[in-house]
Parts: sequence; C-alpha cells; structure tokens
Amino acid sequence: MHQHKKWWLTAVAVATLVLSGVSTAAAGPQTPLAATPGCGKAPTLRSGTQTIQSGGKTRSFVLSVPDNYDNTRQYRLVFGFHWWGGTMNDVASGGSDGDVYAHYGLRRLANNSAIFVAPQGIGNGWANSGGEDVTFVDDMLRRIENDLCVDTTQRFSLGFSYGGAMSISLACSRPNVFRAIAAIASPGEISGCAGGTAPVAFMGIHGIGDNIGSGRGQRDRWVRNNGCRSQNAPEPAAGSRTHITTTYAGCRAGYPVVWAPFDGGHQQGPVDGCAGCESGARSWVKTEVWRFFTGGTTPTPTTFRLRGEASGRCLDVSGAGTANGSPMVVWDCHSNANQQFTRTGQTLQVLGKCLDAPGNATAGTAVRLWDCQGGANQQWNVNAGGTIGNAQTGLCLDVNGAGTANGTAAIVWTCHGGANQRWSQV
Repeated sequence: MHQHKKWWLTAVAVATLVLSGVSTAAAGPQTPLAATPGCGKAPTLRSGTQTIQSGGKTRSFVLSVPDNYDNTRQYRLVFGFHWWGGTMNDVASGGSDGDVYAHYGLRRLANNSAIFVAPQGIGNGWANSGGEDVTFVDDMLRRIENDLCVDTTQRFSLGFSYGGAMSISLACSRPNVFRAIAAIASPGEISGCAGGTAPVAFMGIHGIGDNIGSGRGQRDRWVRNNGCRSQNAPEPAAGSRTHITTTYAGCRAGYPVVWAPFDGGHQQGPVDGCAGCESGARSWVKTEVWRFFTGGTTPTPTTFRLRGEASGRCLDVSGAGTANGSPMVVWDCHSNANQQFTRTGQTLQVLGKCLDAPGNATAGTAVRLWDCQGGANQQWNVNAGGTIGNAQTGLCLDVNGAGTANGTAAIVWTCHGGANQRWSQV
C-alpha cells in the first residue's frame, strides 16, 4: 500500500476544506428502470487509462471493465477516489498490496460483476474548485454510460482521506446519481455540500485516534438526512485493536447509515488484533464496504424521476396530492417530492404511497396514488425498451393519447412499445 501525505496538516489542503431502516434485499443488481445507452453496443472502451476533456482541462481515469464483458448485462459502477498525494494508479493497482487491494479491494470481491473507475485528481487532490471535480464525475459518467452497459440504480463511490471527502461531496451534490458511498477516514467536507440534505446511504469508517469528532459529524449529517434515530453508537477502546460496526435503526427505507470506528489512526487498511498495522490485503474494511454496497445492508436505489420519452416530461402526482386516488399526470420535470420515486421490489413509491392501477383496470384506465397494500395491481414489471407493465393487467404505463402537454393523464394501455410508453430514469 502506498504511503499518503498527512494532508490535513498541510496548510494548502486545509484551505480547501470546510470542516465541519436497513434493507435486507438479496445481493446482486435489481432490475433497473432504464438501461444506459451503452447497453447492446459493441464497446469502444477497454480497461486502462482513459482521457477526456472536462471543464476545458484534460482529465484522466483508469477504467477496469469485467473480463468477458457482456453488453446485454447491466453492471454495477464503482468510483474509487485516491487520497491526498495518491494517484489513480495507486487505487487501480492496489499499490504495494497488489491485485488483492485493487480499487480498495473491491475489484476482486466483485468477481467481474462491476465496472470500476479510478479518477485522477488535479495536483493529486480533490479541491473541487468551482465544482470542477463534480463536473469531471458527470463527464466520466456520460462517457462510460454511453459506451458500456451500467445499472443506473447501482452507482457507488468510496475513497480514503481526501478521496472520502470527494465521495461525501458527490453524496451532497449528486444524491440522485449515487446509490451509496463509503468514506474511509475522511477528515471533512470539500465544496459541494452546501445544502446537502438529501438522503444517501452512507458508511463511515474512522479511527478513534484520527480526529474522530470529524468522522462523527459526517456520520450525523447522514443520520439526519436519512431519518435515522439518534443513538450513542459504541466505539472500541484504545488498545482494543478491533473495530465495532453499528447499523443505525429507524432510517428511511433504502437509506441505511453504518458507522464503523476502529482502534487506530489515519489508516485505510486497519487490521484487527494488530496495533497500528495497515494492510489492504488483510484488512476487514474492503469486505464490510462490499457487503454494504451489495448485500446484508444493501441500500435500495436512491430516488429517481420517470421521464416519458415522447413528452420529455416526468410522471407527477397531480397537485402534489397525497390522498388516495390522486391522479398521475406528466409535467415539466422538477425536483419536488411528487416526482421523486423509489423502487421497492416491484412497487413504485412516491410521497409514501404506491403507483396503483385500479383493480381490474382496462385499457384507458387512469393510474393513481394509493396506500401500498402489496397487490398485483401495484406491482410493475420493467420490460425491454423502457416500457413498464402492470403485473395484474398486463397493460403498460402510457401517456393518454400520446399527449405531450403538462397535465396529460397517465393511464394503462395495451403494450405497443411506442414513445409514449417508454420511460427513462433521471
């Protein structure tokens, strides 16, 4: 493992900082609501160093594509950000620990189930001046997803130290893009967190001898954002040579918070039972992060909007009504709660209720908002090409008469695959 600079003591680095229910879904990707444009394409991207233009600058990242990549399979996408003074190659190669620690040890654990990205920071850091590093992430996503097949409900970010701070910045600024983040020994927040109050599944890993107050503060942000119950999470005693992992109770469904303090300092690969030891190959960190991302405490997808292809408008609860029977329409896309859906199993939920087709609905019946009750009329199957079919009726979610105006009713209709029945997740 490469050594890192103690950047929190560096005056220049300090100037860039502004210090400040658990899902039990099975591991593996859930069916995404929209495939990326790269699905079905012969890819041009290959594993190795890539360069793109972002914000008028040439930026680089190392891409790791699964062996025997299948362009019909939708893969997880994992960003791993390096520490202050580290590089994209340190992350992608695993440093002195080698392949077992490549991409913070997750690549080997993924066993060809994920695409990994190791970006290079300007000056080997993540100052995010003027939001340029968040823009870089946007540009990488666009390049990768236009070429490769990605599950848009399974994007993740992690990093050590400054890389953890960059992951936190993405959780604040792109909460509808990233499903979950893991911050390892992050000393604070960089730009991009102003107003960052949206929920994002969060795992914090921090040494008790490493400004633990900062780690707790970051954890508490997501405890609040995710609606978890406050609690005095236990922490290991100095000299115990161990870690304690706590999953917070009462969190909003799909937005767990996990806190894993350990007896140690500013480390990315602490080893239980060994005072001060650091080894990515032997550390418990990679296993717990991978479990958090993919199973056991798997976060469900972050909120998303459903945009109709024909209208360019989003599925909307009319007037933001919350009463049973409130009609669904298409409306100009915005960020208000009446367009923010989550997917739980086969249900599509908004404003705490479910998208519902009335019992025994026929072609032309309007869909509506209703208390979730688990019936087949509230279960929706995502079909090839972006159509969404009702499990009870076999009819598809449709914009009435192929209308495109604000307020046009959403209905169920015989599936035909036209543009007014195709939806994308945004």
